[in-house]
Amino acid sequence: MQPVVKLEDIHKIYGNDAEIEVHAVRGVTIDIQKGEFVALMGASGSGKSTLMNILGCLDRPTRGRYLLDGVDVSGLDRNDRADFRNQKLGFVFQGFNLLARTTAIENVELPMLYSHQRISASTMRDRALKALEIVGLANRADHLPSQLSGGQQQRVAIARSLVNNPQVLLADEPTGNLDSKTSVEVMGVFQKLNEQGITILMVTHELDIAQYCKRNLILRDGKLVSDIAVKDRFIAEVEMGKLKQAEADAKLVSGN
Repeated sequence: MQPVVKLEDIHKIYGNDAEIEVHAVRGVTIDIQKGEFVALMGASGSGKSTLMNILGCLDRPTRGRYLLDGVDVSGLDRNDRADFRNQKLGFVFQGFNLLARTTAIENVELPMLYSHQRISASTMRDRALKALEIVGLANRADHLPSQLSGGQQQRVAIARSLVNNPQVLLADEPTGNLDSKTSVEVMGVFQKLNEQGITILMVTHELDIAQYCKRNLILRDGKLVSDIAVKDRFIAEVEMGKLKQAEADAKLVSGN
């Protein structure tokens, strides 16, 4: 089966002078099959952010090939990359990046406004509402971000990333601004999406978050140094049950 993401000997070098060149990514080769849930990990300076930019068609490699859904995007110009990115990729960031004076459903509609296809207002609303239903927020469609919790805002961001039916969902530290309980809830959303067949590639520096994924890729000094399947995965529903039980036990102890 053809990988949905295929990186072949990817290099990214900054600087034109050999004496001051910075090799951010060094010969990375990765295949990711449709339906995988992959964590991309590494310390600061490991190259994971640079690699994520290449995967997201936000930057081009200096050398090597990047095939996304069978298309070599390495040589596409900026406009073609932007069109392809909007068609094939969904993005979720650490900051929710929601427009403050815009309702949840209007935030979810935004990617469709940049689609190369003309989409009617009624179709956009229907698709946005369906995406909100997937993440359990259809009843908050008309709420502003200020009226939503952090976890709800991130779920709106996830719905926004799904609205164009992407081949791959890219998540960059999606739990970085959330507390432990809310992080588990959000990882539960990602796990359910993955169970529905959505391919997810998530950048994280948190080992416990990486344990919710199925495969962990680790970068060091721009090189891929580890590619391992996660055998003892955390299942969000189980973890949430443990958190709720711990809260109940704490209340009993405190007498509240």
